[in-house]
Amino acid sequence: MRLLIIGILKGQLTAATKIAMDKGAAVTHAVTIDQALAVLRSGKGADLLMVDVVIDIRELVTRLEAEHIHVPLVACGVENDARAAVAAIRAGAKEYIPLPPDPEMIAAVLSAVADDARELVYRDEAMAQVVKLAQQIAPSDASVLVTGESGTGKEVIARYLHSRSNRSKAPFICVNCAAIPDALLESELFGHEKGAFTGAIARRIGKFEEANGGTLLLDEVSEMEVRLQAKLLRAIQERVIDRVGGSRPVPVDIRIIATSNRNLAEAVRDGSFREDLLFRLNVVNLKIPPLRDRPADIVEIAQHFARLYAEANGVPVRPLSADAKKQLQLSRWPGNVRELENTIHRAVLLATGDEIGVDAILSPDGVRLDQTKPQAVTHAAMAAEAVTRALVGRTVAAVERDLILETLKHCLGNRTHAANILGISIRTLRNKLNEYAADGVTIPAPHGGDARMAG
Repeated sequence: MRLLIIGILKGQLTAATKIAMDKGAAVTHAVTIDQALAVLRSGKGADLLMVDVVIDIRELVTRLEAEHIHVPLVACGVENDARAAVAAIRAGAKEYIPLPPDPEMIAAVLSAVADDARELVYRDEAMAQVVKLAQQIAPSDASVLVTGESGTGKEVIARYLHSRSNRSKAPFICVNCAAIPDALLESELFGHEKGAFTGAIARRIGKFEEANGGTLLLDEVSEMEVRLQAKLLRAIQERVIDRVGGSRPVPVDIRIIATSNRNLAEAVRDGSFREDLLFRLNVVNLKIPPLRDRPADIVEIAQHFARLYAEANGVPVRPLSADAKKQLQLSRWPGNVRELENTIHRAVLLATGDEIGVDAILSPDGVRLDQTKPQAVTHAAMAAEAVTRALVGRTVAAVERDLILETLKHCLGNRTHAANILGISIRTLRNKLNEYAADGVTIPAPHGGDARMAG
């Protein structure tokens, strides 16, 4: 966990730094916005910014966005400065920490933002075999390709590999190749020199250099365009990278872990993925089975999330009732662990009494998870008939739009899961959503949040 503190925190800088370091964070300090940006461009990087409210947070956020630097931010200020706290949140801060700093609050924020609370929870033998192989290969520097359906826990396994490797004390850097536009991904990965392109106002170190000595996770690597795949291949083979606009190669020492929910062999056949790159990434393949194929994990993971979200929401920790466990095990979980997590989070909030009962285990539209097959078949037939009637007189574009939006709503706004169900790449999905947003259509927000106007 890399923490960058910006400002003097009303004289509480030393105390906040000590608390963060005691919790395992590596702390860097900058007095001004310019100094902070210099740190972020330099390759030291940060997983979290802790910013004094006397700093112009809106200006900081604007300048970070202008340079495409994405780091979560929390604000700090004197305890009774309510207006400053509200202004900081509106400007883009995710949290407000009153000063003097409270050790437990800082620890909670560090844990939440760093996402270190993600534990590898399993009991099923199918998952145990994956973990056993992960333990065996963790100390090596071999590239690893983690495959599996959306929501199975590919990033969790990647972090597990890093934590048990010889590089565990060095950075673990994650890049979501599907979430960054093609035009920016090269700079994000390899960095750029000042003046390399419009907006490159200073040299910026990319994720390869930022991960030097540690591990670089290329999440959803299958979504990277073929042109950039060639540069990635050279970086892996030669262990050097070229910054955009640079004149000399830069050596890097990293371990590569890549993830994909697509069949990369098929992607090679259709020309969207380089075969030589697949060979380089797939030295070892960790294939995570879907949740439906590891039934012994379902209750174990559900109980873990029940404890986690009870504590996070300040409600009593309730056990799952016997009937609730049975209903959870009957579901096919097309969204895998991510869908189970959402279900349990909702159940924790809805539950009454001493246990989490069946009534709290509901899908977003109130349909129970244990629909019997005849009911499902009848429902599907009725839905198909209704859809057929609804299609008459409509354009293909309108039907496609409604299908995409309904699927996204069903997936609680999860773009990756929706793209997987629709059979399209996440990049195609994002382009479609941007088109709809430009026309004023309300787009479901990620992770089941409130619908929003995207644009």
